[in-house]
Amino acid sequence: MSARRQPYRIGLIVPSSNTTMETELPELLQRQQLGSGHRFSFHAARLRLQQVTPEALARMNESADAAVEMLCDARVDAIVYACLVAVMAGGRACVDRTPAQLAARAAGAGQAPAVLTSAGALVAALECFSAKRITMIAPYRKALTDQVAATLGDCGIRVVQSRSLEVVDNAEVGRLDPAKLLSLAAQMDFSGSDALVISACVQMPSLDVIDQAEQKLGLPVISAATASVFELLRQLEIEPAIADAGLLLRSRDRAGRQPVLS
Repeated sequence: MSARRQPYRIGLIVPSSNTTMETELPELLQRQQLGSGHRFSFHAARLRLQQVTPEALARMNESADAAVEMLCDARVDAIVYACLVAVMAGGRACVDRTPAQLAARAAGAGQAPAVLTSAGALVAALECFSAKRITMIAPYRKALTDQVAATLGDCGIRVVQSRSLEVVDNAEVGRLDPAKLLSLAAQMDFSGSDALVISACVQMPSLDVIDQAEQKLGLPVISAATASVFELLRQLEIEPAIADAGLLLRSRDRAGRQPVLS
């Protein structure tokens, strides 16, 4: 699809304490503009979340419908529910139903944006690589990481090893040093993994190290943020053309085939 004259309006539903998704997603789509000429603008609605606990995540999910209505006032072209664990914690049923639920709320407001969640996007990105066995790094307490792993397992993706950083304060998650993810990954065994999810959270920064991790480890490396952009571009029918963000978002060849690691 050729670039259109007006920018695509991207609506983000983010936790109130989020600082990373509103940084990494615009950065990725600015690189897309350099690669393909498509332009984007960004419009956020916030849902109250300070501590990453099951109870707080459930309350946030309950308020997502109202956020959709507010974003529809801006007549956005797409809405991204950008909290992976909030949806994953509800199991596969929540992953499957949430986009349709939010799309129905948008339809009630007279709009028909593309609707996706970071949780569903992660599943789609891993399926793109036919990744059935993965390694995952998450900032959550182990119980929540295990719930994410269980949900992925129900989607046909086995988490063969994971690391939980045990950070509950979501604002502190946004202050984590991405370079430490490389150090952590270097200590892990990837012989049984098809891919590494280096950040299973849109709030944990990782964009600056994804390419480096792929080069060092020799397997696809993705994050909740890069997966979200991959699915967003797919729904907008835009071919990825993003540099320095990992294999998932590199330009395809003329036949549309996935690039490979060199």
